[in-house]
Amino acid sequence: MKIISVKVYKGTTFEVETDDDKKIYLHADIIADFGVREGQELSRPELRKIIYASNFRRAYQYSLYCLDYRDYSAKEMCDKLVKTYKNQNLCQAVVRKLEEAGIINDERYAEKLAFRYVGGRKYGYRRAKREIMLKGIGEYIAEDALQIYTEKFPENLAYLLKTKYVRLLADRNDRKSIEKVRNSLVRYGYSYEEINNSVSDYLDCQED
Repeated sequence: MKIISVKVYKGTTFEVETDDDKKIYLHADIIADFGVREGQELSRPELRKIIYASNFRRAYQYSLYCLDYRDYSAKEMCDKLVKTYKNQNLCQAVVRKLEEAGIINDERYAEKLAFRYVGGRKYGYRRAKREIMLKGIGEYIAEDALQIYTEKFPENLAYLLKTKYVRLLADRNDRKSIEKVRNSLVRYGYSYEEINNSVSDYLDCQED
């Protein structure tokens, strides 16, 4: 296969035309890295290597663009890239490069998520862990990130009772309202044991 023309297409993108009427669009960096030029003879494997490098560069730049807006786990980013570039191996290689550069770090991301879910949204351990794992974070990494919040969970539970549910807990004998509180707190990720103990303590304090 022979390259019959190399010309600027748009900005730093070049249009490369081959003698079998194929047009390939390559970034200037790829042109320079592979010495792509008019009259160059390329084998099929060489052309595939150039196209792979071009797609890798595009996927990497796209991932950096996405990361400008929010954090991603390695799995989230790989899944996002595969939707666009349709090549699992290429996308995994891009993510590995991001991890090696410290741009993607699941442990760091899990810590941020734990702070958001426990410190901000007042979730219990179960809900916080589930939400972190839904972001593509592994179970053990999620557990490690939540370990420092052991004493924070009962504090959050007490806070919710005093603020969000104060009206529903006005009457100790209103079983229906208390059950609503319990069910809501289960959705927050607290266990029945945690909820029952905290509700009991709260009602005892109100009576005192």
